[in-house]
Amino acid sequence: MADKPQLSRTLSGRHINMIALGGTIGTGLFLGAGDSIQKAGPAILLIYIITGFFVFSMMRALGELLLTDHNQTVFIGFIKKYLGARAGFVMGWTYWLGWIIIAMAELTAIGKYMQFWLPQTPAWLWELLFLGVLYSMNIIAVKAFGETEFWFALIKIVAIVAMILIGMIMVVFHIRSEAGVTQLSTLWQHGLIANHGHNLLAAFQMAFFAFLGVEFVGITAAETKDPLKTIPKSINSIIIRILIFYIGALLAIMTIQPWTNYSANTSPFVQVFSGIGIPAAAGIINFVILTAAASSLNSALFTTGRMIFSLSPKNSFFSQLNSHYIPMRGINLSTALIATVIGLNYIFPEDAFSMVTATASATFIVIYISLLITHIQYRKSDHFINGQKKFLMPFSPFSNYLTILFMAGVFLILLFSPATMMTTILSIIWFVVLFTISLYKVRVR
Repeated sequence: MADKPQLSRTLSGRHINMIALGGTIGTGLFLGAGDSIQKAGPAILLIYIITGFFVFSMMRALGELLLTDHNQTVFIGFIKKYLGARAGFVMGWTYWLGWIIIAMAELTAIGKYMQFWLPQTPAWLWELLFLGVLYSMNIIAVKAFGETEFWFALIKIVAIVAMILIGMIMVVFHIRSEAGVTQLSTLWQHGLIANHGHNLLAAFQMAFFAFLGVEFVGITAAETKDPLKTIPKSINSIIIRILIFYIGALLAIMTIQPWTNYSANTSPFVQVFSGIGIPAAAGIINFVILTAAASSLNSALFTTGRMIFSLSPKNSFFSQLNSHYIPMRGINLSTALIATVIGLNYIFPEDAFSMVTATASATFIVIYISLLITHIQYRKSDHFINGQKKFLMPFSPFSNYLTILFMAGVFLILLFSPATMMTTILSIIWFVVLFTISLYKVRVR
């Protein structure tokens, strides 16, 4: 039987770095920071550092796997290889559906963000327009996707850097805002932990969600120029950059204004810019958040199309590439499913964002744990014992087990928190249903 056609390697290190950054820095920061600050106070900085450390550990495990076979279309292939076909089936379709749900939420958000400027224009028109443009970018060429994501990510990064610089300038020169004179002590003058720590653990959910998408380098590996050089460099740098951006941005806004001033339902960045007297504050932040949503939607189209290509049997309808070496049929199906939300927006509740983040966090935790277990099994296999040792995960398998323990803890927090219990239970039901289907659909050799 003939092998599947191979994806084109047209993504450079510049693209990979920005894709990973763009897929991670998004609505979790711009929309979710207010809720995180309310739950944890300044302690949220430590929560992001801890979460970032364990996510980096997971990424090192993924990086070592990728360099053993960088032709894998999607990293789920490693789960199938070392944990079995059924595990690969369950995790593969879970990852695909997770991105579909996130894409639906982001598309809905785009419509609302555009109505900020043009309230008389129906949201569905903007949703259709954005989906059409991003779909076109994804089917033209992989490099077009890379360039689009590069500029989306750059806008977000410039906004965050601007926020950090504004905070530093205001602290150094003791500039007065509506909240008073800006000084470093503003960070702790109302305490370092919110609500005496009662909601501290719940803040881990949004912090974890903020890092989702960092595994995106594992999606782009098969289309990366010089993967042996690019992938290790991207993985080693990406977490550090993200931590700097997140910690720096959160530190800035909690220094400019006391953390007690921020509302869980309003972007703290909007509040900051309004408080320091920038007239176009709301418009600036709305544009940045719109860009973040478009970036996430762009990443979703890229990911879901390749997931269908990877999960499809050889010589099947969805295993074919077009003349540009793009899995167009998979992208078409994913786009069609995402587009259904345009006609169904009325069923989305006001708290859809929090529901989606909880659901995404629960499903991605299981995927990340599966990756860590996959790495453990790889280390026990002949492929590792007799193969070349490249980009080794530090302190494995101890670091694997410690990271698994942390992520399992976050999952339990989701399961036993009243606000996220139902969505977490639904994710468990999803896994049970998929596993049951795999018993009948997946042949184990």
